[in-house]
Amino acid sequence: MAVTLVNHPPVMTEGRRSLSYRSYVTRKAPYFFVKRLIDLFLSVIIILTVLSWLVPLIALLLKLDSRGPVIFLQKRVGKGGRSFTCYKFRTMVLNEEADRKQAEENDCRVTRAGKWLRKTNIDELPQFVNVFLGQMSIVGPRPHMHTDCRQFARLIPRYKLRNLVKPGITGMAQVNGYHGPAMDYDAVCMRYQWDIFYLRNASTWLDIRIMIRTLTQRAGLLVQRGKTRREQI
Repeated sequence: MAVTLVNHPPVMTEGRRSLSYRSYVTRKAPYFFVKRLIDLFLSVIIILTVLSWLVPLIALLLKLDSRGPVIFLQKRVGKGGRSFTCYKFRTMVLNEEADRKQAEENDCRVTRAGKWLRKTNIDELPQFVNVFLGQMSIVGPRPHMHTDCRQFARLIPRYKLRNLVKPGITGMAQVNGYHGPAMDYDAVCMRYQWDIFYLRNASTWLDIRIMIRTLTQRAGLLVQRGKTRREQI
């Protein structure tokens, strides 16, 4: 399998033919079987040992901070382009643009509690329920809103190739610094390139490396923020 560049982003090919969903899944069937077992095992652990007590605490925090539901439900693009309901802790005030416009830096819609949830990425933890239900994986390209997916597909040829696999809570693009809203064309292209790199090289070992790197990056970021606060004091 090779990678060819078309206006910057790579496109997966098998010889002269574009990679099809069926051939990709068939080739990696053993990997996807193991991946699902890992997803089930880890999602059950997180749901039982973390979300079971964290949800009531976050619910209390959010209710004290602003009006609205505890869990934010949003339609995202999943495997094969199918739509699914993505779960997150609510981080914004109720607004009509929530399903169309991602939160940006210093977004006035984000609540005080929401800022903390976003900084720590705790708002993403309910997505382990999506993993348990088989709608997402722990590792994979991040799921887009439908509006973003359509927009990016117009910018980049074969952008929807990233939908060959289930979207993930974390992914290759995220551990390489590409997370949050994509602000320009170059950022969209780089995310796409990392997503295609993941598709080409997807393996159990790569998934484990991405999970470990995600944990170490989050731990390092929390330590750095703690040091910054102490220095300010």
